[in-house]
Amino acid sequence: MDTQKSGSVKNNTNKFAAVYRLVDIILIQTLLYLSVSVYSQNYTISYFTLSLIGSVGFALIAESFALYRSWRAGFFNQVVFYTIVCWIFSSLLVLTYLFVSKTTADYSRFSLLLWTFSTLILLISWRFCFQLFLMAMRRKGFNTRNIVIFGLSEKGIRLAKEVMDNPASGYRLAAFYDDRDKERLDEDYHYYLRGNIAKGIENVKKNKYDVVYVTLPILAQTRIQDILYALGDSTATVHVVPDLFMYCLMHGEMSHVGNIQTISVYDNPMKGGLAVVKRLEDLILASAIMTLITIPMLVIAVWIKCTSKGPIIFKQDRYGLNGRKIRMWKFRSMTVTENDAVVTQAKKGDTRITKVGAFLRRTSLDELPQFINVLKGDMSVIGPRPHAVAHNEEYRKIVDFYMLRHKVKPGITGWAQVNGARGETETVDKMKIRIEYDLEYIRNWSLWLDFKIIIFTVFRSFNDKNAY
Repeated sequence: MDTQKSGSVKNNTNKFAAVYRLVDIILIQTLLYLSVSVYSQNYTISYFTLSLIGSVGFALIAESFALYRSWRAGFFNQVVFYTIVCWIFSSLLVLTYLFVSKTTADYSRFSLLLWTFSTLILLISWRFCFQLFLMAMRRKGFNTRNIVIFGLSEKGIRLAKEVMDNPASGYRLAAFYDDRDKERLDEDYHYYLRGNIAKGIENVKKNKYDVVYVTLPILAQTRIQDILYALGDSTATVHVVPDLFMYCLMHGEMSHVGNIQTISVYDNPMKGGLAVVKRLEDLILASAIMTLITIPMLVIAVWIKCTSKGPIIFKQDRYGLNGRKIRMWKFRSMTVTENDAVVTQAKKGDTRITKVGAFLRRTSLDELPQFINVLKGDMSVIGPRPHAVAHNEEYRKIVDFYMLRHKVKPGITGWAQVNGARGETETVDKMKIRIEYDLEYIRNWSLWLDFKIIIFTVFRSFNDKNAY
């Protein structure tokens, strides 16, 4: 067999995944039976159908969100968040079935509500208890994985510190191997040094270690290739820890053209099913918010019209997804409506800002019309803030990786804004900081990160000192 033609990148599988799936299905179906019994109803085949829709739907949606992957090195709050999201979608499936089949009157609403909330609580609770159990076992040395690091380098030491500082993760540092003389290596880690890399490969083949981390510099490409080739004759899990320049990867993943494998360097993390999920998130959030802000928007519109001359809505060209131009909407907050080759940023004490505009900008209420952009599909609720086209053309020449922020749709709020990187960018360094936050968001995008940004936005946006 030609091994060159095969290969894939997958999420790390949780060895307890089968147990997780089974427990979830049992919980969902059992709790519906108990909820019906509490209300003295008969558990009929119709209720069983609902339990099947709920449990099968949850299982499929959980697979889509990789809920059953290994969270050994993750964070439990993310597990909780994705469990909630999966059960919400599952509940919506049940509601859709009831609506389409026109059988809502055949079921006890009390029983269904009790089932919905009790299931959510128990899906989270049993995971929390099991997580505590695993952490306790790992601290005692059970359910652990012995790791070995090839290269006592700076990044190898950083990795070792992370492992030793987080014993509950279940990883245990077993050894370092390095080809350099011992005198040239950090003496704090001499205790873990077991010899050169050739000796390490030999011990890996003897199954002394579970996971191998190669932390040699990427310049040692030939050496790394030799190590990986040799480790191909073992059953250990092997990771290559990237150098600094590889952190610029924008959603890097394996792909192929015919039989030639490639690695994407700059790519959009929201593709395929995830693009659908992101769009659903935008539609749900924007629709819900629009129902709340319609009357305030009418009040603001009248306020602007009565206090200054000019249009109520200011429309300006911005760059959207993949650098395509979009027309972004805002409440007019200035006496000018610049949309030319030169656009002057608002400054503190700017005389062009109207009295009403100053309040709107300080409270971010001038951004409310952009929810219409979201519904149109030009923008997202959360993403890098779009800049004027003139500013894009200026900064793309002087800020590295500037245009990569357009690999996703621009947003009304974003990671940079909730971290204080908003307002005037009178220096290049300020723009660089904003771009760093934008690229960090794209690299690490998840529904959990979007959720955090929404919460931070609610508490930090109003009366922001950087907004003027």
